[in-house]
Amino acid sequence: MMKIQPVVLSGGSGTRLWPLSREKYPKQLLPLVGDDSLLQATVRRVEGLANSTLAAPIVVCNEEYRFVIAEQLRLMGQSGGIVLEPMGRNTAPALTLAALAAIKNEADAVLLVMPADHVILDTAAFQAAVRQGATLAEAGAVVTFGITPDAPETGYGYIQSGEAFDGAKRIARFVEKPDLATAESYLAAGTYLWNSGISMMKATVWLQAMAACRPDILAVCHKAWDEGTVDGEFMREGKDTFAQCPSDSIDYAVMERLATGNGGAMGAPADVALPPGVVIPLSA
Repeated sequence: MMKIQPVVLSGGSGTRLWPLSREKYPKQLLPLVGDDSLLQATVRRVEGLANSTLAAPIVVCNEEYRFVIAEQLRLMGQSGGIVLEPMGRNTAPALTLAALAAIKNEADAVLLVMPADHVILDTAAFQAAVRQGATLAEAGAVVTFGITPDAPETGYGYIQSGEAFDGAKRIARFVEKPDLATAESYLAAGTYLWNSGISMMKATVWLQAMAACRPDILAVCHKAWDEGTVDGEFMREGKDTFAQCPSDSIDYAVMERLATGNGGAMGAPADVALPPGVVIPLSA
């Protein structure tokens, strides 16, 4: 039975919802919908996934939020690991650290990577999509989830889906936030999805993809991780080393290159192959 490792990326400062959400207490730590904070709702959303063994979550966050997050997990009866970033370096290094943490316990675990600040109301539909994604990820694919658009939204990035792939679709390309006319054309085409920022892949596959796409980030994260310390549930990296890490997002570092096949652009060995990149739709 496959093991799914939830990874919650909780690095945002939440300044756009000021004063309710602010740098010292970002939106993902607030109960904006229901009694749970958005972070707690993210963790709770995957409870009860069938046909899998669910590992305790790994949360990646800034050092200053560690006690609040630990307490919110404790109130849920969760005791997962908390990876503390000494400074923010965007989502690609954050996920790389989480993958290094995950392989310590389960080398073949399938990572379910989720931002901490999403609101998803249809939990059953989400879990069904995750089960489909887990099967593809276990077979070696990098899976991203796109939201089926119901309006020409200009505030989201889009994913264009391509040819069929084992019940999903290949990623054709990622596109930035469009203007209104372009968003309307995407909606009419029927092949574009909003980019949810949720993804699945084996920890080892992510590290291989980073070796192919951003070996510079991978090398710094490895070194910082090896220099790190563990204090209960808190995992810290070497601060001075991690400060040298380039900043890049999951999409720019890896996902877009899965669509273009441009894996060796950052000087990686030519024989490092890219995994297939596929997209699964979610309802809006």
